[in-house]
Amino acid sequence: MSDSAADTAMNTPPQDVDLMDLRPWLRGVPDFPKPGILFQDITPLLLDAAAFSRSIDVLAERCRDFDPTHIAGIESRGFLFGAPVAERLGCGFVPVRKPGKLPWKTFAESYDLEYGSDTLEVHVDASSAGERVVLLDDLLATGGTAAAAVRLLRRTGAEVMAFGCAVELGALRGRDRLHGVEVFRLTRVDD
Repeated sequence: MSDSAADTAMNTPPQDVDLMDLRPWLRGVPDFPKPGILFQDITPLLLDAAAFSRSIDVLAERCRDFDPTHIAGIESRGFLFGAPVAERLGCGFVPVRKPGKLPWKTFAESYDLEYGSDTLEVHVDASSAGERVVLLDDLLATGGTAAAAVRLLRRTGAEVMAFGCAVELGALRGRDRLHGVEVFRLTRVDD
């Protein structure tokens, strides 16, 4: 291992640790979007400028470890984290969108949700071989959406270096569906 690789490895936190405690800025909303779901609302975080800015700083510093050329964000709340992280790192931003929202040629990927199914799209030229992408979203639950986004980004030729999120619902074990992709988070919630 080279000296720089050893330095990076020593400064890289383990995968399964909280990088920031967001619990004071999360609001659990019962039975949304359907009965039995406890939705973790990040709106209180977004309303607190200092806390939101800090969360972007922490995500950007963790993303920097992967030397990305691009940051990708999953529609729509992933855009709230991905775009400012990309700007802070001087990277391009790749929007991963719902069907019919992108104006150019796209790759599409359908997947199952805990309460239905959906499809994501990305422009065919959003990234290419040799480019390094870190994918961000607000939440990791069962991992279906994140896994579909990883497959899409790989179809562009890019290497997906990691998936990061503000909140991970640890009990749902979504990280288990992201084989070969490092996962990091700001906060894990197990309720």
